[in-house]
Amino acid sequence: MHIIDSHFHYWPRSVWEELCKRKDLPRAQRKDNGGYDYWGPSGREEKYLGGWADWYSLEGLLAHQDGTGHQVDVVCSIGPASVIFSDMPKALGRDLATLWNEEMAAAQNKYPGRVWASGAVPLQDTKDAIDVVDHAINKLGLMGVNLPGSVGPDPRIDHPRLEPFYDYVEKLGVPLFLHPTDAVFQDMLIEGYNGALHLSLGRVIEVSVAAMRLVFSGIMERHPNLKVVMSHSGGALPYQSGRMDKNGKAAKLPHPPSTYIKRMYTDTVQPHTLGMEFAIKYFGMDHVMYGTDYPCWNPEAALEYFAGLGLNEADTKKLMYDNARRILNLKDPVKIAAAAE
Repeated sequence: MHIIDSHFHYWPRSVWEELCKRKDLPRAQRKDNGGYDYWGPSGREEKYLGGWADWYSLEGLLAHQDGTGHQVDVVCSIGPASVIFSDMPKALGRDLATLWNEEMAAAQNKYPGRVWASGAVPLQDTKDAIDVVDHAINKLGLMGVNLPGSVGPDPRIDHPRLEPFYDYVEKLGVPLFLHPTDAVFQDMLIEGYNGALHLSLGRVIEVSVAAMRLVFSGIMERHPNLKVVMSHSGGALPYQSGRMDKNGKAAKLPHPPSTYIKRMYTDTVQPHTLGMEFAIKYFGMDHVMYGTDYPCWNPEAALEYFAGLGLNEADTKKLMYDNARRILNLKDPVKIAAAAE
C-alpha cells in the first residue's frame, strides 16, 4: 500500500548545535541519548523539547517506515520544538528558522516525492515572520508552515499584530501545522508522574486552546481560506464541540464555533481506534489524513489501530494517501530530463 504519513518529525542537528555554542540563554546541550537539553530565555529547562537520537536521522526514520512493508512518503513538521524560534531574540530566531528551513529544503531535494517538508517561523516580529515564510515557500520550495501553540511563553498566537502574517499565509494557500509545545501549561502539569500528565493531557489542552484562539479571535472568520491542520485528531475539540458552541456565544461570532473547527483538518494520531473513528465522523472523511507522529509513536501500532476502523478500500485510500495529496497540495517532483550524451 502507498501511504503518506502526514505527521512525521525529522529535526536537523545543525540548529541545535548552534544553540549548544551559546553561553547565554537560550541555549542547548547534547544529551547522552543523542538528543538535547534546552533552556529557554527565562532559564527554565524545557524537558521534552530536545528529543532523542531518532529525531535527527532522516535515513533511520525512513528505514523504519520501510520496515512496515508499505511504501511510505512523509510530511515533515516540527512538533513541540517549533516554539523555540519564537522563544529567543528576534535576530537569532530569524536566523535559526532560516537555517532550519534550508535544512528541510535539502531533505526535500534529497528525497523528491518521498519527503515533503514544512518551514519554521519566528513570531516575535510580524515582518520577520512574513519574510521567513516568503523565503521558505517561494525560494526554498517548502510546502507549509509550522504554527506553534504560543509565541514563546506568550499564548497569544491570536494577537492583532499577527493579522498580516495570517493574511500572507492565506494568500500563499499553504497549510499551517498547529502543534502543541511545552511553553504554556508546563509549570502546572510537567512536574511529577515522570511527565505522564503533561504528555498525556498537557499537550492536548495546549493545542486545543491554541486552535480555539484562532476561532474565538475571529481569525478563522476573517480568513476563510486559511488552511489549519490541527494535530492529534483535533485534541479535545471534537469531543467538546457542543460545549464550544454553548459557551462560545460570548465571542460574538457570526457562526457557531464548531463551524470553524470543522473547517480545520486533522490526522489520525490517536492511539485509540474509537478516537480515530470519532475524528473522522466529526471532521468528515475529506478532512482527515493518516499520521503516525513518528518517532513519538510507533508506525506499526498506528497501522494496527487504523486497521481496526474496518474502512472500505476507497476510504482507506483517501485517508492513507489521497487526502494528504489534496489537502497539503503535494506536487510530484519536477522531472529533469537527462542531458543528451
